Amino acid sequence: MVGNGATNWNFDVEPSFPATVRWFNIVPPSMLAEFEANDCHYYFYPGFSDVVESALCDELWDKMNLLAADLNWYDLYRPVYPNNILSKQVSLKANRYESVTIDGVVKTYKKGYTLQEYTPFAKHLKASGSDPVILGDYITSYLNREDVRTVFNIPTTVQAWEECSETLVYTEQKEASQWIYTVLKDKVRKLFYSGDTDGAVSTYGSKLWIKDLNWDVTTGYRAWKTNEQVSGYVEKYDGLDFVTIKGVGHMAPQWARASTTTMITAWVFNENF
Repeated sequence: MVGNGATNWNFDVEPSFPATVRWFNIVPPSMLAEFEANDCHYYFYPGFSDVVESALCDELWDKMNLLAADLNWYDLYRPVYPNNILSKQVSLKANRYESVTIDGVVKTYKKGYTLQEYTPFAKHLKASGSDPVILGDYITSYLNREDVRTVFNIPTTVQAWEECSETLVYTEQKEASQWIYTVLKDKVRKLFYSGDTDGAVSTYGSKLWIKDLNWDVTTGYRAWKTNEQVSGYVEKYDGLDFVTIKGVGHMAPQWARASTTTMITAWVFNENF
């Protein structure tokens, strides 16, 4: 089971970003048309393509990213956090850190990340001005409370919880992960679900690599519901079930808990939903 996972660099992240922001009405149709007419292509994985884009392509790419710069990349419809959450009127660096004493030991943690800090591996993301978008953070202080750590049985020796690691170095495979779906075909049931307002690993890109599998459709595209409300759409292939989750982005289980839990539970027990 994979949710909004980058799977094929031919389609995921940068390649699907222009069409995604156009169909979300973030960039004008003419901009995408010009981008495609000039055969512009950008990829997430460094060195995936050795094509050097033209100056016009670079200009269009920058314009697209600047038009989307003040949005939450992980959910294009989700509000960003209010400016005062990190006392930005003083400085973006002010009040970025808090401390908690656990069993006599002071643990310090960072709260609130700009989009560029949250996704340092996404080099194409822009900031439109001196006040970049903030993607946090109401949960960090809560998870670092001593009583909450106790409930979760977190040993006192464990460091404070932070939304992102500043020490973990991400690596990606040039072949991404589409190959595993073929390896597991007819061996393991597979579900790929996609929050459909994700700008990072968009539903549009996911549909493209699933089409690239060239697997037969066994159950046609239909709506699925929670409490009589449409929660998304499902289509089943010979080897993969594909589900969209309506109106939420990259972290669907976090942002649409009831419907996503209902869907996942039904799928695990091989029940209709």
